[in-house]
This record gives sequence, C-alpha cells and structure tokens, in this order.
Amino acid sequence: MNASRVLMVPDGLAGERIDVGLSRMLGLSRSRVADLVDAGHVELDGATPARSTRLEAGAMLSVTIPEERPAVEVRPQIAEGMALVHQDDDIVVIDKPVGVAAHPSAGWSGPTVLGHLAAAGVAIRTSGDPERQGIVSRLDVGTSGLMVVARTERAYTTLKDAFRAREVDKTYHAVCQGRPHQPRGTIEAPIGRSPHHDYKFAVTHEGKHSVTHYETLEELRAATLLRISLETGRTHQIRVHFSALHHPLVGDTMYGADPTLGERLGLNRQWLHAMELGFVHPVTGRPVTFTSRYPKDLQQALEALREG
Repeated sequence: MNASRVLMVPDGLAGERIDVGLSRMLGLSRSRVADLVDAGHVELDGATPARSTRLEAGAMLSVTIPEERPAVEVRPQIAEGMALVHQDDDIVVIDKPVGVAAHPSAGWSGPTVLGHLAAAGVAIRTSGDPERQGIVSRLDVGTSGLMVVARTERAYTTLKDAFRAREVDKTYHAVCQGRPHQPRGTIEAPIGRSPHHDYKFAVTHEGKHSVTHYETLEELRAATLLRISLETGRTHQIRVHFSALHHPLVGDTMYGADPTLGERLGLNRQWLHAMELGFVHPVTGRPVTFTSRYPKDLQQALEALREG
C-alpha cells in the first residue's frame, strides 16, 4: 500500500533544493527522492516541482511513497544486434534492436540494455534502484534505435535534468498509414492511460501535456515516411498521437494499424526508429550528436512500400 505524508518546510531547509531538503525530512536517499519527484509523487503547495526547485520556509509538501517492490536482478546477457555507438567514462550510447527492454522488470524474461552492458563489462556506477541504474530515458521493447545510459552519478543527475527540461533533441523516423492532411505539423494532445485497456495509452482530457512535431520525408503509395521530433516524452507518444489522427504507424496493430499490411510487409512491430540523439555532454559540456540507420526489418518493409 502506498504511504502518504504531508510536511511543512522548516526554516532550516529554506533555500535547499527539494531533493536535498526532502531527503533530510524523510530520511531517504537523495536519488530515491529525486525519483519520486520525477515520477510526479511530490507536490509543493499543490504544484508539481522539478527536483531543482528551491524550498521556502512554511511551504507544504505532499509526498506519496509507492510500496517497495521486490528488486529485479540485472541478468548479464548479450543482446543480439545491440551496438555500442559511443562510450566514455560518464555515458554510453547504444543502438537498441527490437525485442530488448531498457531494464529488467517483473514479468519480462528477455534481454535488456542493462543486462547487455553488464555482460559487455560496461560498469554503471549510479545510485537508485539497482535494476534501473543509469537509465535516463527509455525506448519501448518494440522500438529500436538510440538510447543514452549514464555511467556516473554526475552524468545521471545532469542528463535526467536535461530530459526533464526538454533540452535533449530526440529525432525519430516513422512510417504511418495513409497520408496526413498536412505534410508537416504539430500534434498537441494530452496523453494518459486508456480508459478501456490498462496496457494502452490514449488521448484523454485528464492526460499529460504532449507535443509531437512531424514533417514528411517521402510519400509512398499506401503510407508516409515521417521525421518526428518530440517536445515531450510520454509513453507511446508517437504511436498514440498518430493513431488519434487516424494514421497509425504501419505494423502497430495495438493502436489500430491494418494487420494485413503489416503481414504483407513481413513486419512484426511498429515502423518506428530512434534515428538521432543530441544533447550537451553532462561532464565535458560539449554538444554531441549521434545517428543511426534503419534496421533490416524496417528497411525491407520500406523498400516493399516503395515498390508498391
């Protein structure tokens, strides 16, 4: 059962970052509190703060602490097709193949990014839940492409803040069914849990603010190749937004794609790939950009669409 606490900020903690002050008030580690803040479990005077928000004496903090789940062990296992694009003392950038989860979780027995890094001898030295160490942003199991993992505490904190502040450039390529009404545009629609299926997401009035920008790269006979950039990073955001436009991603039967088209193309997942990742290096302070190529299954499906 979740535990809830309501606390008043004492004079002695005025001016402290919320993750520092709240860790002292609750007796929890700073990284644990930071995770609570990032997950939206902390409110400051009724508003959702950032972990860097400064406390004021007399302010009211409302905290929900989820029930601790049994730890899931990181199992070293090389993931076939995984590529290490960049590695230094503070970060590692990987090109994740389809069928690989970012980290272990209850009910998942397949390969993971963290398991692959452990098997490859890439050490992750950050605090937080052992099964999620270094993970600052995730890709779905069914989505391939670029991910960055933090190797040190400094890199982890800095990158988490950068993702939260929307200072990371994330570019995807996707193929949607049909042709959007506008060749380029912005989809701004809130996303939340589907009211009908717990495992799906949907555009709902109660959802979180979500913004997707797209532009057409190539018009195909039955579909459109798109370049997509995310202003926000909600779960299944691209898939949900294009499904709401009635142009679901090719192969994405969960969100309404034509299953016969996916079968004809030999595609067993959504046509979606994280193509480019750009950010300021958390330690050197220099801008870095990494790029990827289409994996074999997406390339073959694209060529089949081009051939009509």
